[in-house]
Amino acid sequence: MTSAQVDQDRDGNEAVRADGSEGGEGYQRGLGARQIQMIAIGGAIGTGLFLGAGKGISKAGPSLILAYAVAGVVIFLIMRALGELLMYRPVSGSFSEYAREFIGPFAGFVTGWTYWLFWVVTGITEVTAAASYMTYWFDIPQWVSALIFTVVLYGANLISVKLFGELEFWFSMVKVTAIIGMILICAGILTIGFSDAGDTASVAHLWNQGGFFPHGVGDTLMTLQMVMFAFLAVELVGVTAGESKDPKTVLPKAINTVPWRIAVFYVGALIMILSVVPWTSFSPGVSPFVAAFEKMGLAAGAGIVNFVVLTAALSSCNSGMYSTGRMLRDLALNGQGPKFFTRLTRSGTPLVGTTVSAALMLVGVWINYQWPGKAFDYVVSFATISGMWAWIVILVCQIRYRAKADRGELPQSEFRAPGAPWTSWFALAFIGMVIVLMGIDKDARVSLYCAPLWGLILAVSYLVLKRRNPEAAAFSKR
Repeated sequence: MTSAQVDQDRDGNEAVRADGSEGGEGYQRGLGARQIQMIAIGGAIGTGLFLGAGKGISKAGPSLILAYAVAGVVIFLIMRALGELLMYRPVSGSFSEYAREFIGPFAGFVTGWTYWLFWVVTGITEVTAAASYMTYWFDIPQWVSALIFTVVLYGANLISVKLFGELEFWFSMVKVTAIIGMILICAGILTIGFSDAGDTASVAHLWNQGGFFPHGVGDTLMTLQMVMFAFLAVELVGVTAGESKDPKTVLPKAINTVPWRIAVFYVGALIMILSVVPWTSFSPGVSPFVAAFEKMGLAAGAGIVNFVVLTAALSSCNSGMYSTGRMLRDLALNGQGPKFFTRLTRSGTPLVGTTVSAALMLVGVWINYQWPGKAFDYVVSFATISGMWAWIVILVCQIRYRAKADRGELPQSEFRAPGAPWTSWFALAFIGMVIVLMGIDKDARVSLYCAPLWGLILAVSYLVLKRRNPEAAAFSKR
């Protein structure tokens, strides 16, 4: 029996049916098309672009544009694979649900807890970063800002899913407006020639400063791990499936915007910036947006970018609060987590799961304050490999689902991934190549050291779970 055939969860709440009808596992369908679209757009824009691109530019030069374009194609394949699964059965906590159904209960257990940890770690780093950005304007202790941000976002997520959607809508709007503004300014400089950069701006900067591959193809390949990290959280739209008002219509539209989002916000923005400012002017640790504003002679640029990066960090924290509670509840509903995580508020938000996750984020801020050394860096680096695990699971599940659907064992999805399963296999191979590159890079391989340790913890925990509750390790509860 597949979980799509079950209409009630363990608490008797009406579950999300395959047709996307109302009553999503006790959740309220409070996310409209406008909010889902902006969550999808904002999920692909974060500090990986606003800050991290500086390191990539200094390492690969203009060829970083190609790295983002190629990785963007792979991200689109992953999202179309996810879309096919979502149209088959739109549920909150979709990754662990699909893993449980198409791979096995242990895969669902690992996926749910790993994705939860990914967002907790991301939330820790982003709320700390947001607090540090506040010191640009105000001379206040960093822990005070971190506490305020965490409490405000925690409260917003408990009030209703609609308020979460509104916050994410406006966070994403700020990021989108900033990038479009930068593109328009750069276009004006290239065509009209205003500002301090007007006399030297030229598209020829893309190939005249040592060529398009100034350090060779090898260094460009080594940036792929950073590029893929920048795209982490694009899959968040899948977690919203159980609370979307019209998932059958809204989710495919949101997923199909991935190509132009990447083309405009990553490829387009970098082409414009590197045409106005030669890539040799950038350095690691400095936002390319800040550097570009300074080259243009726009004094307010640094403050504007600081505000945008602050918004990006808060957006990531907001998403973390949202997704962690739902992942914990999904695990609990299937007997793979403590039962008290199933509790919902009257507005349909997972109270205990969100509270525990928010508390851990605060503990992380305290750890960062007390011991800001290598140990914390090791924990942070785990976010990359844990985020890519969700992508691997999505692709494997889509391949297995398509095989069953083609045999007539399951209904066909209304939103089939083009070229699948071959495109899914290609995406898996690409992710495998990125993991190998992470192992080669001494700065990134710490992520691979953390993964076996986390896997061992999960394996032991699963054995304990299997002994105490054999049912939870045998089949999906839904």
